Amino acid sequence: MPVLSDPRSRRSRSALEAALLDLIAERDLNQISISDVTRRAGVNRSTFYEHYADVHDLAAAAGTDLFDELIDAAHVVVPQEAAAPGGALARVFRHVADHERLYRALLDADGSARVINHLHQRLAIAIHVHLSGTGSPTHADDPADIPHDPVAALLAGALLGTITDWLRHGCPGTPEGIAARIWPHLVAAGSAGN
Repeated sequence: MPVLSDPRSRRSRSALEAALLDLIAERDLNQISISDVTRRAGVNRSTFYEHYADVHDLAAAAGTDLFDELIDAAHVVVPQEAAAPGGALARVFRHVADHERLYRALLDADGSARVINHLHQRLAIAIHVHLSGTGSPTHADDPADIPHDPVAALLAGALLGTITDWLRHGCPGTPEGIAARIWPHLVAAGSAGN
């Protein structure tokens, strides 16, 4: 893989990621081909393959900044904070609602299993790190992997499943309302592992 500090490489990656995000605004992920992306980005197909294996690999990379925002908000899914769910968990759902089209494209039935798995893993790592009590205000220094942590995996899966279902139904209600409805169940699930 090329060195990411190379300005040409960074420009190519940025152009490809922006092109995919533009295309997702127009149609479902499974209807987007590598040719569509390279044509929109104004790069050669060989340039695409220098950076990505396929459209799903590109989708995971293109969503990274967005996923980072979600991960930063998701650390709230822990039992220690049972007293105050509203604001923090509602921010998770507000973030998803603000980027509904992209999340729907990536997480629905026609989305990418690779992206879903990637996001689940990143959520589980963030929750594990938070449960471990590092006290870090961001997840920039999170490890790439964690030891087996069924509680973190459960909470990440519950949150991701709720987000996916909420998107599937058109994001009914408010972010605050969905947060209030699921909070007691997340606390119960997280507490059961302690």
